[in-house]
Amino acid sequence: MPVINRVAAFKDEIAAIRRELHQNPQTAYEETFASDMVAKKLTEWGIPFKRGLAVTGIVATIEGQKTDSGKAIGLRADMDALDMTEKSAQPWASKTPGKMHGCGHDGHTSILLSTAKYLQETRNFNGKVHLIFQPAEEGARGADRMIEDGLFRDFPMDQVYGLHNWPWLPLGRVEMRAGPLMANVDEFDILITGKGGHAAYPQGTVDPVIVGTQLISALQTIVSRANTPTDPLVVSVTNFNAGTGAFNVIGDTATVTGTVRSFSDDARQLAKKRIHEICAGIAATFGAVIEIKDYNFGLDATVNTPKETAFAAEIAAKVVGVENVRTDTELCMGGEWIVPAPETRLLHLHGARDKGRQKPA
Repeated sequence: MPVINRVAAFKDEIAAIRRELHQNPQTAYEETFASDMVAKKLTEWGIPFKRGLAVTGIVATIEGQKTDSGKAIGLRADMDALDMTEKSAQPWASKTPGKMHGCGHDGHTSILLSTAKYLQETRNFNGKVHLIFQPAEEGARGADRMIEDGLFRDFPMDQVYGLHNWPWLPLGRVEMRAGPLMANVDEFDILITGKGGHAAYPQGTVDPVIVGTQLISALQTIVSRANTPTDPLVVSVTNFNAGTGAFNVIGDTATVTGTVRSFSDDARQLAKKRIHEICAGIAATFGAVIEIKDYNFGLDATVNTPKETAFAAEIAAKVVGVENVRTDTELCMGGEWIVPAPETRLLHLHGARDKGRQKPA
């Protein structure tokens, strides 16, 4: 793998930034530590930037030695952490209880800062590069909010590129694919209301546990019997909560929550339609009330354009060797809240890293 000496020279500086970010994680729209760190470094390196997009978001701009090409691209990294407790025991482990950079966004931010430092020093290109430091990727629509706050109005760009660390790959390997790569991610929250009573007299109850188990079983038929097998779809019930805690009491209610993963709008709409129909049917069968409290169309699928994917593969091959670049990586049912926009192209790469993390949303 070829090494750019100048980048290697500030490796320790960037590693220190990453570890400091890791120690101070914050979640959606509260990423003040990361935002301040980014602003501090950009100021130190003489890179102009704008703060306040999506509350904590930052966009910096570096102009090349020439700009008469009229071209501009965006490079994007996310800054937010997850609501989870770190148990790594590393010296740079989270110092914030219940918060952790478990998805590697501290690494993403550090990578983009490293890129900013190098590009500002060399400026060996014709055009502009906009560096997008995005908050609230973990399901809180930070990308949408940056766009609403004028990202593409104030910083016009032709293409947007992003990457995601992927610790399951060998170190030094880069993978991508044209077309769909990461999935739509939707969520549902269902409330079952029955009729409670004493466990010794079940005939007088409408047991929400029984209703819930039948509902959960029926939901699995959406994938196995309603959806075409050639169009990937996953329906996962992740929480089923019921009961009073007493051994001899049947409760009144139960809740069922879960997630739907898909790539096509047809599969996405089918899953929503069938979940509503199944809830109505199970409710009628058992005499319960089943209410879908929330059905949220969340993350949209990451879809890469062929031209930009081929270009990224060509460049990656020059860096890590053609043998370490794969352009037909497997579809991922995880989701990524990226920064797409009309008339722009976004490429999402998988890049290896040597430390573990949580899977995508």
